[in-house]
Amino acid sequence: MGSFSIWHWLIVLVVVLLLFGRGKIPELMGDMAKGIKSFKKGMGEEDADTAKAAEPRTVEHRADETIGATPEKTNKS
Repeated sequence: MGSFSIWHWLIVLVVVLLLFGRGKIPELMGDMAKGIKSFKKGMGEEDADTAKAAEPRTVEHRADETIGATPEKTNKS
C-alpha cells in the first residue's frame, strides 16, 4: 500500500492527457523553460549591476561627473 502500482500511474497519465490534451503539455513545458531562462538572465544582470556599483571610483571618474569641470576651465583659473 506504501508504493503506487503501474496501474495507478497509467490512470493518472490518462487523466492528465484528457485534461490537458496531447499538444498542450509540451507547450506548457516550453513556456516554463522560457520563464526559467528569463529569470536566470535577470539574476545575472542584477549581479553584474551590483558588481559594477561596488567597484571603487577613481579620480578621473569623479572629475568627469562634476558639472563644468573641463581641463580648459581648470587650467585658466
